[in-house]
Amino acid sequence: MKPIWYFVGLLLVIMGSIIVLAGVYTVINPPPEQKVLAYLHPDLWWGAVMIIGGLAFLLANRKKTVE
Repeated sequence: MKPIWYFVGLLLVIMGSIIVLAGVYTVINPPPEQKVLAYLHPDLWWGAVMIIGGLAFLLANRKKTVE
């Protein structure tokens, strides 16, 4: 059985990927009314941070098992 941190990493990678894809969509099709700091594209940044963090959890716990 895998430790809980492996699955936390998996969830972070999946949710981060969804957020990055939503950010790419808003870059390609910008909304008609822009928010104040929309030019910084925080969804791309935070999605990338979540993916990197999730990969770190996955790699750190890929060979560990819990009895």
